Amino acid sequence: MVNEATQSKRYRIVGPDELDLKQGLISIDSPLARALIGKALDAEVRVQTPTGEQCVYIVAIDYP
Repeated sequence: MVNEATQSKRYRIVGPDELDLKQGLISIDSPLARALIGKALDAEVRVQTPTGEQCVYIVAIDYP
């Protein structure tokens, strides 16, 4: 995933009890995860966060 500032970040969506932001594990209940679920590769996704709206681009999807 790449944000508007072209910073690349990798996240894994996990259950609420597995949350660990330092390792890139985000809860399925988070605004970002809810916005990403069901989206396709190369999608532009707008997410409302506590710091304001962010636009991210999905550049890879991996199912380990």
